[in-house]
Amino acid sequence: MKGQRFTNRQKAAALLLQLGPNEAANVLKHLSDEDVELLTLEIAGLGKIDTSEVDEVLEEAFQTMYAREAASRGGVNYAKELLEKAFGPEKAQEILTRLSSSLQVRPFEIARKADARQLLNFLQNEHPQTIALVLAHLKPEQAGTILSELPPAIQADVSFRLATMDRTSPDIIREVESVLERKLSTIVSQDFTEVGGVQTLAQILSRSGRAVEKSVLEALDEKDPELAENVRKLMFTFDDIVNLDDRSIQIVLREVDSKDLSIALKGSSEEVKERILKNLSQRAAQMLKEELEYMGPVRLKQVEEAQGKIVAIIRRLEEAGTIVISRGGEDEIIY
Repeated sequence: MKGQRFTNRQKAAALLLQLGPNEAANVLKHLSDEDVELLTLEIAGLGKIDTSEVDEVLEEAFQTMYAREAASRGGVNYAKELLEKAFGPEKAQEILTRLSSSLQVRPFEIARKADARQLLNFLQNEHPQTIALVLAHLKPEQAGTILSELPPAIQADVSFRLATMDRTSPDIIREVESVLERKLSTIVSQDFTEVGGVQTLAQILSRSGRAVEKSVLEALDEKDPELAENVRKLMFTFDDIVNLDDRSIQIVLREVDSKDLSIALKGSSEEVKERILKNLSQRAAQMLKEELEYMGPVRLKQVEEAQGKIVAIIRRLEEAGTIVISRGGEDEIIY
């Protein structure tokens, strides 16, 4: 197999090339600065790739996603059964071996399939650290519902523990599971499991409703202002602009510098570009299209800075009540 001459990093670079600049940029923005630099170097030095080799890299990527999807839905044994039917026993074993470290079932798997209200019944009287640990393993929608139903003081305590949580040992997870195992049948990973953190809290608060978000962030402001600001930065991302109504987008665009807008859109999705262009005048939209067409390469850091400025404007306008950001868990607009 010719593709075997590539390292995993080279395969990742080849895959990004096949995605095209816009989708590749969307992938890169989720990686660390170090990984972005390494992949950029690989892309620059990759050279010409045979069509057959590209096909092999794409096939491996497809098999990887297929296996992970199967494992997340029904466990490793289920994934093995599907892979054997799809690719044969030998190929199935090869894929599973390659993914052995990443196909371990996450703790609280059944909890993620349970109703949030049921989970709330036996979590609400637990210690805040226990609640934070369980919420960190749930879907943001579930965790947001549970957090919104907790008393305000507990909300703040749990949120702080969530944001400052880093890596949790299997022993602690097992101890929590031993309390909940009569209700939840979970599988514990053998490796240290990384859960929680600022990103997780931001996702949860985004789905908890504005009142809960405001209460939690005010409490975090008193306890750790820097942490509260880091959470705020992640509460609304540039791609979330598509969730604003047209009127709000038009209000935002009045305050955005045209240069920042063009740089920000350079690394955005087509959906975001379409929403922005739709809410500009015909002349302004045409000028922006031309600017994007003739703009040269832009550093990822520049794109992120420009997008950050626009997000800051959006949050300022929301705080002033000028625009509304729709969030789950409550009705934001009353007619």
